[in-house]
Amino acid sequence: MKTPNDPRHQKRINRMQLLFSYSFRENVVPEDISPVIDMLPKIDAAIEKSAPEWPVDKIAKIDLAILRLAIWELLYEAKEPPKVIIDEAVELGKTFGNEHSAKFVNGVLGTIVKT
Repeated sequence: MKTPNDPRHQKRINRMQLLFSYSFRENVVPEDISPVIDMLPKIDAAIEKSAPEWPVDKIAKIDLAILRLAIWELLYEAKEPPKVIIDEAVELGKTFGNEHSAKFVNGVLGTIVKT
């Protein structure tokens, strides 16, 4: 069971925060997120395909960071079951996003998993 002190949960939070800061300073790429950054064109294409009414540049930056990390974990890292990754992403949305973030993140990731 996930706890706030679970090292995997903390690692996700750290990576999400690095991705969030990357959205403001694209010239600085910390080593921890460089594999995610390398796949951004494909990740962003998956987001646009799954949420066509929300262009990537219009999505809240925190939601975008959560989605990018989760999609990278789902499609490229694949160390955890999809249900675990989606649950973690939804929890990050509840903790760091706005009142609609968790539902939006869940919807986009659910669409990606289905396709």
